[in-house]
Amino acid sequence: MPAAPCRPNSKLWKRASAIQKRPVVAIVGGAKVSTKIDLLMNLVKKVDALVIGGGMANTFIAARGTNVGKSLCEHDLAETAKQIMIEAATAGCAIVLPADGVVAHEFKAGADNEVVDIEAIPADAMVLDVGPKSIAAINEWVSKAETLVWNGPLGAFEIAPFDKATVAVAKHAASRTKSGALVSVAGGGDTVSAMNHADVADDLTYVSTAGGAFPGMDGRQAAAGRRYSASAEVIDRPNEHQTTFQPRPCAGVFVAAHSHLDALQK
Repeated sequence: MPAAPCRPNSKLWKRASAIQKRPVVAIVGGAKVSTKIDLLMNLVKKVDALVIGGGMANTFIAARGTNVGKSLCEHDLAETAKQIMIEAATAGCAIVLPADGVVAHEFKAGADNEVVDIEAIPADAMVLDVGPKSIAAINEWVSKAETLVWNGPLGAFEIAPFDKATVAVAKHAASRTKSGALVSVAGGGDTVSAMNHADVADDLTYVSTAGGAFPGMDGRQAAAGRRYSASAEVIDRPNEHQTTFQPRPCAGVFVAAHSHLDALQK
C-alpha cells in the first residue's frame, strides 16, 4: 500500500516539502537523545536515511553493545534507541551511525586526540567528533540526497579540532546546494551556529533560527506550529529547485539491511 503524504505542520518543513525530491536525508546531532526522541521517531518514517551524530550517537552505539568509554551517553535510553532503530528498519530508513570517532581524554580546545574505530574507544577517553571514515560515509549520503534536513552538530564544533566533521559535511552540502543538486534545510540554534562556523549559512536553501528540533517534525504538530510562528525566523534562500520540484509521498526508496535488527528485537 502506498504511504500517505507527509503533512507536518511546520513552515520550515512545508517549504521543504513543497520542493521536496527524493532521496531525503536527515542529519540529527547534538548532545542528548532525550531531547529529540519524538523527532527521531517521526523522522525515520519520513526520510530515506537518518544520520545520527554528536553525543546522541553514543547512546545508539552503546545500545548495540559497544563500549563508549567516558563519552556523553544516556545509557538509560538504550531501549529507546533500539526501538528507534527497529522503527527505522521497518520503515526502510537507513540509520547511519559513526564508524570511527575522534577521542580525547579531556574536553578542551587543542586537547591531544586520536582517531579510533568505533569498536575501539578507550575506556578512559571520550568521543568528541566523528572520524574521517564517518565523514566520508555521511558525505556519500549527502551526495545521494536531493533534499537534506539538518538539526544538530556532528561533534563538539565549538572547540577545535572537534569541529572537523561538522565543517566538512556542511561545506559538502553547501557545494551541492550551490550547484543546484540539493535542497538543504538547516534548523535550530546550535545548527545555525555550526553553519555560521563553517561559513556556509548563506549557501544553504533554508536556515531557521527556531530553537531545538524542527517544529512540527516531532509529531506535536499544532503546538509546534504555534511555537514556530511566535519565535522563529526563516531565512528563505530560493534556488532553481523551486520551479521544478514537486511534493512526493514519504515512501522510502533505500531499504537498509540492519544486521542488528534481530538482536534489537530480542
